[in-house]
Amino acid sequence: MKRPLAPSLLLLAALLYLPARAQTLDEILPIRGFAIEAPSVREVDAFIRFIDEELAPSHVNLLVLRVDWNYAYESHPELRDPDPLTRADAAKLADACERSGIRLVPQVNLLGHQSWATQTHALLREYPQFDETPSVRTEDYTSWPNPQGLYCKSYCPLHPDVHRVVFDVVDEVCEAFRADAFHAGMDEVFYIGEDECPRCKGKDRSELFAGEVKAIHDHLAESGRDLMIWGDRLLDGQTTGLGEWEASCNDTWRAVDMIPRDVLICDWHYERAELSAVFFAMKGLGVVTCGYRDPEVSVSQVKDMVRFRSQASRETAGNLRGYIHTIWSGAGQFLQAYYGDSSGRAGRRDGGTAAARAVLTYFRELAGNS
Repeated sequence: MKRPLAPSLLLLAALLYLPARAQTLDEILPIRGFAIEAPSVREVDAFIRFIDEELAPSHVNLLVLRVDWNYAYESHPELRDPDPLTRADAAKLADACERSGIRLVPQVNLLGHQSWATQTHALLREYPQFDETPSVRTEDYTSWPNPQGLYCKSYCPLHPDVHRVVFDVVDEVCEAFRADAFHAGMDEVFYIGEDECPRCKGKDRSELFAGEVKAIHDHLAESGRDLMIWGDRLLDGQTTGLGEWEASCNDTWRAVDMIPRDVLICDWHYERAELSAVFFAMKGLGVVTCGYRDPEVSVSQVKDMVRFRSQASRETAGNLRGYIHTIWSGAGQFLQAYYGDSSGRAGRRDGGTAAARAVLTYFRELAGNS
């Protein structure tokens, strides 16, 4: 006579035949983001159409808009670009995101990216005393790279007046877009702790970088807002082999152990599906992977993030937050390429259009399988 199975074995057998609980999309990939330059005044309605027709149906739940100086700042009108977005424009964009459940996060490039090629941007143009490298004048050159090899200027994080101006801008743009988070950029900072700066000379560059992150973080925290930054300056470019663009070769990478743990890291890689998100997660930092122009690489990055979350410990998986797709052309140029011209023919494919379509399609597939 066969002996009956013990109760514990019966329970185990039953569990093996129970269907697994389907995961929700938010459990599979909590952050499904899109990052792009803010539209011009004339492009706001077209961009809202893109939110309604493309981002919302693709289950995008976070939109980073690079505003920079394209806003009619009242606290510092001298920093406005020509024909900037108004408070009413910002409200329209915020309304569109709210009705689709999308978290809207404005970005203003801080610390680095204060110039581009031969043009100095608004902050250092109006406040040249904040310049970390005042001896290099972008207007003296007609092309990039210039004789100094300057990529883009930085402001001095130790100037006693710089945060008075910067924090006014941060507060105003967050209020205008009704944002509970802010993206400070802080990528590709090649000029920090320079010898010609009387305040920064001889200072530890990692400490300078971490100090600026903490200053911005703490200011935002006073209003209950979160901070996001790009992650390249926190990776060791030599040890990882990532080099000076996707990582740091000027000794800022040790700041990864000095910044607040609730800063969200946007870990961008555009040529390969690098695995560095796991590094940040195991450091106790929240992280999203960011791709751009290669459809296969971008979709692989999303799949990697899903896989990492499914295989990691609960603690590490909790830090692996998701994926943000980046676009580095202007919003109008991107929309023209995405939708095509008025005749209905396919538009010119800029660097990120095909990849954007691939990622949004994959988000929808994930939702259908969740």
